[in-house]
Amino acid sequence: MTDGARKWSRSRVFRDREEAGRALAAALHGRVERSNVMILAIPRGGVIVAAPIGRALDAPLDVVIPHKLRAPDNPELAIGAIAPGVRVLDERIIRALRVPDAYIEEEVAAQEAEIERRTQLYRQDRPHISFAGATAVVVDDGIATGATAVAALRWARAQGPARVVFAAPVGPRSAPRLLAHECDDAVVLETPSSFRAVGEWYERFDQVEDREVLDALRSGP
Repeated sequence: MTDGARKWSRSRVFRDREEAGRALAAALHGRVERSNVMILAIPRGGVIVAAPIGRALDAPLDVVIPHKLRAPDNPELAIGAIAPGVRVLDERIIRALRVPDAYIEEEVAAQEAEIERRTQLYRQDRPHISFAGATAVVVDDGIATGATAVAALRWARAQGPARVVFAAPVGPRSAPRLLAHECDDAVVLETPSSFRAVGEWYERFDQVEDREVLDALRSGP
């Protein structure tokens, strides 16, 4: 990382994703060039966080759609993540669970189909954004294992921006180190030593519906 991973030192719980997005927008002030910034949100919750950032920076808002790969018999446990053209596998967990290669390929195919469905739903007929010479800011509503963040950052890097920044309201203390080789800068407002789930750091952490994502994407500058 050229600027180093940083965080705000004060501990807090965010009222909702909108408030978290405003806090991130303030933290990004002075850390990105406002003249050529693209905001890439990870659906669904990351889009709600990213919308106020896009408005504050007067930057286009688009989506990058990674998807976690689910462990056999435990869909809440990630064994990795994918994004279009990107595959991130947690070899340690895969070995520990003895996950067969055939299962991984089936899970990748299933999640690729879901990524395609969401891409068509969220992007619709909007033109693709050019990343040439831009700063791409990848935004999520929090980091859990970090696998989807890594997949999203690798996809963003492959689009050819001049700089890639990651921004999230909260994540485990290991998050900056995990992302150090994936982006040029990371803004994670809260990295508590005791971290169990992203939702614990929000007063309101409702499931985001597709309609809300579409509304947020339409509200950009």
